[in-house]
Amino acid sequence: MAPAALTPVTALPPLSHFISSPSLHTATLTPLVFRRPTAAPSARGSRRAVSARRTLRPLNPRCSTEAFSGGDGDGVSRATLLWRAAKLPIYSVALVPLTVGTAAAYHQTGLFFAKRYLILLSASVLVITWLNLSNDVYDFDTGADRNKKESVVNILGSFMGLFWACADAGNFHFILLVTFAILCGYVYQCPPFRLSYLGLGEPLCFAAFGPFATTSFYFSSSSKNLSNGINSLPLTSMVLASSFLVGLTTTLILFCSHFHQIDEDLTVGKMSPLVRIGTRAGSQVVKYGVISLYILLMAFSLCNVLPLTCLLLAVLTIPMGKLVIDFVEKNHNDKIKIFMAKYYCVRLHAFFGSALAVGLFLARTRIVA
Repeated sequence: MAPAALTPVTALPPLSHFISSPSLHTATLTPLVFRRPTAAPSARGSRRAVSARRTLRPLNPRCSTEAFSGGDGDGVSRATLLWRAAKLPIYSVALVPLTVGTAAAYHQTGLFFAKRYLILLSASVLVITWLNLSNDVYDFDTGADRNKKESVVNILGSFMGLFWACADAGNFHFILLVTFAILCGYVYQCPPFRLSYLGLGEPLCFAAFGPFATTSFYFSSSSKNLSNGINSLPLTSMVLASSFLVGLTTTLILFCSHFHQIDEDLTVGKMSPLVRIGTRAGSQVVKYGVISLYILLMAFSLCNVLPLTCLLLAVLTIPMGKLVIDFVEKNHNDKIKIFMAKYYCVRLHAFFGSALAVGLFLARTRIVA
């Protein structure tokens, strides 16, 4: 009996071919993260795909290769990547508006409510945490992780703290303005709005952390008077000027955070201002933004809108402002080095805001028991 003919089998490539293949690196992985499916999968297949995405995708879609290698191609360690993901320095944007607003209220009334301040600080940190988490989630452009438990807990906890402070202060303006601030954060990044993709992130950031947040925290220091009921704070030019300066330094942080990710933003259709104007023109925007900050500070002080102590202390931050200008002008076209620009802006934001707050506290001459 003749032996049966064997079907020829094509040899598989060696394992090293798959390990070293460029298809596992940035050129292919990065676009796939943002690619929409061309056809609706079956319910069973969809559940499997969502499960796979949850397992394999890193927190940040722009760090795909880092998640596989324990670092990035430029030698950034995993510890550094985790530090960047935590975004701890960015939480100064929760501290500065609250502190400046509280200082403005203290300058007006001489009253400081420590318990209310600490609860509002905790609530503000939770709001910023929610904004950071939801921003990472929605940047995936999928619905897999939109209902993260930690996000729900953070936003509920933050609103509980905010509403308690509103009830304690007895000032409706506070909760109204802080709600507007949170809404700015929502339409900035969340569907169906996602206004950051239209290049409107910076105006929304300015409004949210400047006039809305800082002014709302000023109103949070209203006090309940036993004889007259509620002692409402007046809306003054001083608090408006302070909130304007805080909004400007906060917006610089957001603006500079786009320098190193222009290519990625362009790939996913996020038309940030730097995508539109380029890094060279962007470095000039930063330069004149910082210069305008100190010109406005001087103008507000000379016009007696802000106390002179604010000017005397804030000018001490000029070296930090110059550092931001020089660093961005020198490195605006270097994607690796320019990453640090936003952290220099965070330092300027923190130092300048602290100078404003201390200046307002020191300018208070009459203490109310």
